[in-house]
Formats: sequence, structure tokens, C-alpha cells
Amino acid sequence: MRTAFPKLLSSQIAFDIARTILDGFDKHYRLFRQASQDARCYFETRDWQTAQVKARERIAFYDQRVQECVQILEDEYAPDELSDDVWREVKLHYIGLLLNHKQPELAETFFNSVCTHILHRTYFHNDFIFVRPAVSTEYIETDELEPTYRVYYPAKDGLRYTLKRIITNFQLQGRFADLDRDIGHVETRLHAMFGNAVMEPNHQIHVLASLFYRNKGAYVVGKGINGNRIYPFVVPILYNRKGELVLDTVLFDPTLIVILFSFTRAYFMVDMEVPSAYVHFLRTLLPNKPCSEIYTILGLQKLGKAAFYRDFLHHLRHSSDCFEPAPGIRGLVMVVFALPSFPYVFKVIKDYFPPPKDTTRAIVKEKYLLVKNHDRVGRMADTLEYSNVAFPRARFSEELLAELKEVAPSVVEEDGDEIIIRHLYIERRMVPLNIWLAQAEQRGDTAAVEHGVREYGNAIKELVGVNIFPGDMLFKNFGVTRHGRVVFYDYDEIEYITDCNFRRIPAPRNEEEEMASEPWYPVAKNDVFPEQFGTFLLGNTLVKKYFLKHHADLLTPEYWQSAKQRILDGQIEDVFPYPQEVRFSYKAVAPIPLNPAARAA
Repeated sequence: MRTAFPKLLSSQIAFDIARTILDGFDKHYRLFRQASQDARCYFETRDWQTAQVKARERIAFYDQRVQECVQILEDEYAPDELSDDVWREVKLHYIGLLLNHKQPELAETFFNSVCTHILHRTYFHNDFIFVRPAVSTEYIETDELEPTYRVYYPAKDGLRYTLKRIITNFQLQGRFADLDRDIGHVETRLHAMFGNAVMEPNHQIHVLASLFYRNKGAYVVGKGINGNRIYPFVVPILYNRKGELVLDTVLFDPTLIVILFSFTRAYFMVDMEVPSAYVHFLRTLLPNKPCSEIYTILGLQKLGKAAFYRDFLHHLRHSSDCFEPAPGIRGLVMVVFALPSFPYVFKVIKDYFPPPKDTTRAIVKEKYLLVKNHDRVGRMADTLEYSNVAFPRARFSEELLAELKEVAPSVVEEDGDEIIIRHLYIERRMVPLNIWLAQAEQRGDTAAVEHGVREYGNAIKELVGVNIFPGDMLFKNFGVTRHGRVVFYDYDEIEYITDCNFRRIPAPRNEEEEMASEPWYPVAKNDVFPEQFGTFLLGNTLVKKYFLKHHADLLTPEYWQSAKQRILDGQIEDVFPYPQEVRFSYKAVAPIPLNPAARAA
């Protein structure tokens, strides 16, 4: 039975298409929420392997539902039925259907994804799709049984009792090792942050109603509010070696909370009826993080991608600098360019890769997809993948445009006053580690050099723990974030540790073999010889000194072989997205006062 539609809109086909698209989105979000709800069960049963698999599968849900919806529409309607007038009405009907919807901004993005699969790119910026949001996400009402956050008043019952209520209200099915002890640790730390204000009558604590699940942890996310002051905090809940629950620490330093929600980490699993309300809450904790990144870290990466692109277009309209080649050593696989005023880089796969690179465009895209679906443990940058992106021709330097046309002509098209790039990745801009180390040494800052080298080795070891071998380990393929963390960002040679064969170089049998310019021993495709890493990495005396001090084990095949065996045995490494020294188990608990800069933030 066909549903009635407004008299001013005359096309029944348009309404039916709008209804089909929204039904497709509703199915997607129902499955998305179910996956997020299941994360609680995996945490409670410590089924880490299933949790990892389901987190990867959830990333693909969106594209699967879009393809299903496109197939339904293409099967149901002939192209000549879908005139421009019909498409205009489809959007208007869709807006009407979203008026009381709980996730209108996500549904608009889903609509765009379906339409752009069907329409030619010339329609992408007109009134057929949602170039700007049409339905407000302000003050969307949640179900009474599913509040976005809970409010507590510590002045009434005391901070310790309030904190215990916060934890027990989540009703986790598991035994705490010593909840009263852990609550006491949290209370000590939060008293250092709140001060005497915690006992003022107007002091409130707001806590998001759903736990945030990632890796082997569940996170309580909240904030203290006293007048116009906001005090963010996060409490990680983990299991100890006995399988008992513990409160591992409390994070309240703004920098540590930003790193927890970093673009270099896997997406959280969070059950949200009204995602915009969660984003609004998190924005009060992360005021400098754009909404696009917050949506992305919550697993809503398609909306994050759409919101990012809107921000980018806004920036283009209000800036005048030109795109130019990104600083650093030119790569063999990618052309990388940047807009100096914009904190991201744009990466285009070349058409041809000179030796010694032995890969294809399809393989490179597979590697980037691998990273998208993998646990990035804070050491691999997330990327945004786009198709048919239009750039203003006038904003390209002649040098850059010439390079793009020379090395990637199959994906670069000049169309009037626009440059169309058919496929590219956008990634957060970082200082290449080789440049960062050179600048630190030039300043005579040996402490910075040591920090960079230690971070580099830590990054590799944390990647090893999640079954990732970077492949090309040169410093130029790693970047330094504004928080001083070293992050890997060049994925064309990435491999699973379990697919590699880590070997020791055989001793030469005679002088002729010892002096040979080529290996005297057979080398298979996935053979790796860690003893050789030093030859390529440690030419600088100062860098070599600190590398051998902190990470000499990376030069031995035994380190890599043992790590590979642990992975094959099914062990999943613990990943702590915060320093060891802030953990309650690290040392006797004492107040950790905020430094003046953090308190001001």
C-alpha cells in the first residue's frame, strides 16, 4: 500500500525512492547499534578475538547497505523515470521523513552516498543532495529509558559514594578485584582536579550513559561542571591477570584525553541512540577537535568524512594560498601535496612505480584498506578516501600540476577552472621524523633526538603487537604529531607479521661469499633480516646511540620471531593509550596535579 505524500509534491515515485533510501539507512543504523551493543558482551566475556573481528566488520556495514539500496533502486526504476524533477522531489520528501528522526545527519549522508552512486558527478554540488545539513541536530529528544548522560551531585552524598554509583550503574557482569580501593584512587585524583569546589551545591558530574569499548578496555567518559568551569575525565576499566575488573586510572589531563580520542586509534564501539548528542557532549571535553573527527572516532566515519569535506570547502573559500608539494623526501608510490594553511596532506597514487618498488595501484589501495580496518594502536594515521574531488585550478602551483599530470595522468583531469582528482587519500599532516630529528640535532637538543628515537622504536613495537610489520622502516615514513608521538603513515609495503619470515643472515662459508656484492644465500619474497635494519637506519651517530640504548632488540631476529609466535598462539597484547606512570598499579597512588598549562586548557 502506497503512503500518502504532500499535495505540493506530485511524484509518487519520488516519495517511494525517499522511503526506500531511509529504510536502507535505518537498517544500517540498527545493525550498527547492535554491533556496538554486542561489544559489551565481548568485553564481559573477554572474547577479544571476536571483538576485533566484529569491530572490523562494522566498518564495512555502511558500504554494504549503500550498495543494497542502490541495487534496489536500479532494479525498481528505469533511468528515464528518474528525471531531474523527480530527484529534486526525492530530497524534499526525504527532509520531511527526517523531521522526527534520531539520526538525521547520518541519514542525510547515507542519502548522499546512494545518490552519488547513481548520479553523474556534475550533480554532486547541486540541490539534488545535501551539500549542507537540512535538519537540525540540536535538542533531539532521547528515549526516556536511553538518556545520553546521567547527572550526579557529589555535594549531596559525597564524591566517593557518587563515584561508586557511577561505576555500578553500568551493571557490568564481572567481579571487581577491589572496587572500594579503586574508587579511593579515583577520588584522590579527582579531588586534586576539582579541589574544594566538588562539595559546592551547584557542582555536578555528567557521565555518558554508554561505555566506550576499544581493544581490551571499557571507558567511562564524563565531566565535572561547576558554574562555567568544565573538568573532563575518563576512567578506563580493564581486567587484571586474574580476570577481575579494575579501574586502571583516571585521565583528566586534556592532552591525555585528546590522545585517547586520537585519529591514530581504532574506532570506539559505543551504543548511541542520538549520536549528535554524544558528539555535542564530547565537544565540551575536546573543544579543539572538529566534529568530523569526533564522529569518525565513534565509528561514524562516513559522516566524519562528509563533515570534513564541508570544513575543507569552507576553508578553501576563506583562504588564498596555493597547493604545493608537501615537504620531505619524494616517495616512489605517492604524490603528496598540501595547502600550507590547512593541517592535512593529499596523497595520490602514481600510475607507475619505478624500481625497486614492485606493486600495483590495486595492491596499494588494499594496504590502505587494511590499515582502515585494523587496530591502529595510536601508531598509524587514519586516512579519508575520496573519489572525484574537484579542486580550483587557480589554487595549484604550476610545479605541482605538472607533476600530477606527469606521474598520475589516469586520475587527474583538468575540466575548465577545476582540477578533478578521481581518487585520493587525505591524512593529518605531521612533521616527517627524519626532518624532525635533523632539526632537533641542529638545535643541539639531544633530549629531543632521544625522545624521537625512543618514540620511533615504541611505535614499531606497538605495531608488532597487533601483527603489523611496517615494511619500509625509514624515518621518512614516520611522522611526529603535535603531541610528540611518532606515527607511521606510509602503507604501501605494510605486511602482517605472521606473513613474514624473520631470519638471521647465514655466516659466509668462504672469503668469496663474504666479499660478494649480492647475497650468497637464498632470499624469498617475505624474508626479513633484522640485522640489516641498522645499515639503513643508523647512519647518524647520535641516532644510533639512542637506538641501541632503547631498542637494540629490534635488530635481532629473535625479537621478531618471538613476537610472531605470540600472535600465532592467539595472544592479544595489552594496549594502553596513556602513559604507564599514570596507572594506579604503576606506583603508590598520589595526587597528580594539573600543570598550569593543562589547568588553563
